[in-house]
Amino acid sequence: MLRQPAVAGYFYQGSPSRLRDQVEHFLVSGGPTIRALGILSPHAGLVYSGAVAGAVYSHIELPDTVVLIGPNHTGLGAPVSLMAAGQWMTPFGTLSIDEPLAGAVLARCRRVQDDMIAHLREHSLEVQLPFIQYKKDDVRIVPIQMMDTRLDTCIELGDAVAGAIRERGTDVLIVASSDMSHYISAEEAKRKDRMAIDRILALDARGLYATVRDEDISMCGYGPAVAMLIACKALGATKAELVKYATSGDVSGDFDQVVGYAGVVIY
Repeated sequence: MLRQPAVAGYFYQGSPSRLRDQVEHFLVSGGPTIRALGILSPHAGLVYSGAVAGAVYSHIELPDTVVLIGPNHTGLGAPVSLMAAGQWMTPFGTLSIDEPLAGAVLARCRRVQDDMIAHLREHSLEVQLPFIQYKKDDVRIVPIQMMDTRLDTCIELGDAVAGAIRERGTDVLIVASSDMSHYISAEEAKRKDRMAIDRILALDARGLYATVRDEDISMCGYGPAVAMLIACKALGATKAELVKYATSGDVSGDFDQVVGYAGVVIY
């Protein structure tokens, strides 16, 4: 199946030339890049979160395959949905799913279902693709959406992703797509988000899960972030770096009701 773009022209520019200009505006040139195991990248409209996403993608080398894990905002599809075959289209062209790796994840995690319905209208993974395609147009993807964010589910998914990557034996990047606090003051968002970010920087997946829930942090992709951290730790991660933090208020000028965005690299 060819998955058509759901938010082109809305969350990001809809024509190839305008999208290229938009992505180039947010990428940072000239800095060092590292070989990362995972990243945390935001998924709002690029006008708001593109600077953070661009900083993160500018900081890493992109391998041939990317596993994308994001929250399910639409409520469609299975509790944990992996699209195991086909292609995704954006204004930059099509990306193929890494079917062998997708199958290996499915075989290792009983909570993941081969399901395309969850992906049809969901934006959280789609907005990562312009940055990925700009850097490497022949990359393959494994798209996973999470509605079930129980800790056991996050752990099982993270272990399955790590096992599948380890068996592959080649570099694979794991992208956790998440925005941070939603619709609170910029001051409060920065305070709450820092608590979650500190757990990510400590590579403390269970601590992140507990902090988000105990402190009532409205981080929409905490489940994907926990699963990504579990996988990266299993694959040998020892460090994490906060590349950039911002809020929607930095663009809109409204600091009373913001959404927070954090870009973190795990290696």
